[in-house]
Amino acid sequence: MSIQSINPATEEVLETFEPYSSEQIDEALQQAHTAFSSWRRTSFAERSALFHRLASYLREHKARLARIATLEMGKPIVEAESEVEKCALNCEYYADNAEKFLSPQVLPSNATKSYIAFRPLGVVLALMPWNFPYWQVMRFAAPGLMAGNTAVLKHASNVSQVALEIERMFEACGFPQGVFRTVLVPGAETEALIKDPRIAAVTLTGSEQAGIKVASTSGGEIKKHVLELGGADAYIVLADADLDAAAKTAVQARNQNNGQSCIAAKRFIVVDQVYDAFTEKFVKYTQQLRIGDPLERETKIGPLARKDLRETLEKQVQDSLAQGAKLATGGKRVGDKGYYYEPTILADVTPEMTAFKEETFGPLAAVIRARDAEHAIELANDSIFGLSSNLWTRDLELAQQLAARIEAGGVFINGMTASTPSLPFGGVKHSGYGRELSHFGIQEFVNIQTIWIGPKTDETPTQSPAE
Repeated sequence: MSIQSINPATEEVLETFEPYSSEQIDEALQQAHTAFSSWRRTSFAERSALFHRLASYLREHKARLARIATLEMGKPIVEAESEVEKCALNCEYYADNAEKFLSPQVLPSNATKSYIAFRPLGVVLALMPWNFPYWQVMRFAAPGLMAGNTAVLKHASNVSQVALEIERMFEACGFPQGVFRTVLVPGAETEALIKDPRIAAVTLTGSEQAGIKVASTSGGEIKKHVLELGGADAYIVLADADLDAAAKTAVQARNQNNGQSCIAAKRFIVVDQVYDAFTEKFVKYTQQLRIGDPLERETKIGPLARKDLRETLEKQVQDSLAQGAKLATGGKRVGDKGYYYEPTILADVTPEMTAFKEETFGPLAAVIRARDAEHAIELANDSIFGLSSNLWTRDLELAQQLAARIEAGGVFINGMTASTPSLPFGGVKHSGYGRELSHFGIQEFVNIQTIWIGPKTDETPTQSPAE
């Protein structure tokens, strides 16, 4: 079956691709496997120069690259441009810091000399989603390749133009053939890719169900894998919070990328004392969002990326309303063309409702009433997910005490969750395991190798590690 790239704003078919044949897939895997043997021996300086070149390429072609993403998955063009810029920053971050992050580390032992070294694993299969089609890939590729691995990308089928464009970037910037390859294959082919003996490890950003399948297959093959899965992030507002700032930030935190973000705030847990005041402000600022053509710079809300995603969101809204939630704003489709859906707020949501229990991937916010701070933490942790969270209060000492009790990979106090190259990113519970970004991310796909040279004698001087 052909792979189609469809403009979600117009429902127009942009391009049709034939899935790669078994011969094309084999060629890509073999190229990446062959390239690894030489790429792993390149110096950090050589890799750094290439990634600085890639950062420059991203900035030079930012307008064109952003437009491709917007046309394929509906992201507002200003956000698409920011995504490309963020990729450039990530390339520079690892180009400048990878050698430091992976430098040998001396450890005490009974040896003349003992230390750990970080060795690349081989070909890493990257299974990536459509919602941040450049950033999700570069979030892995920059640290993964700077560590000496090579990569094969299996991207979401609805962003196949972006997938091929990313491969061309690496080629255009002078990376050796095979260091980064893209394969266009349907999701059903993923299991065979993971099982291929040339694949050393797997990284997935995707849904909970995709994570279960990838973990099962990778585990069966005894291959290292990292999972960044779904989220139902709590956004906690305490009685002493700056309500205006919290409400304005809540709008962005929920509706970034048309609400299609795993780290978007989804469950807005507000203590009873300020519940009505916060909800009123949240509704007011949400209603000010401009819905329209994502290529227009004034647009804040574009279409959902696919027709089925809108249908799923509609069902979650209707189910929650039937369960007793109240519609505060939104709740319906927009226009006759494109997969548009109004930014929607459901009030008086309770833990047994769909909007509380499930990940909602679109512009749908659930506002939940908490008795007090203690109850708010209980509600925040009442979820199978644990990706990130937000906490609003002027009492920073209390905030840090409460943060220690929140079951999530991150807690952002008086601000919205955002990924940045210097901070580790990932979740707990059904939101996955492993970390991306920072020095933790680059150390996920390496062999932490112990080097022991002995025996130690009283006369043996302590020596520094050497490679």
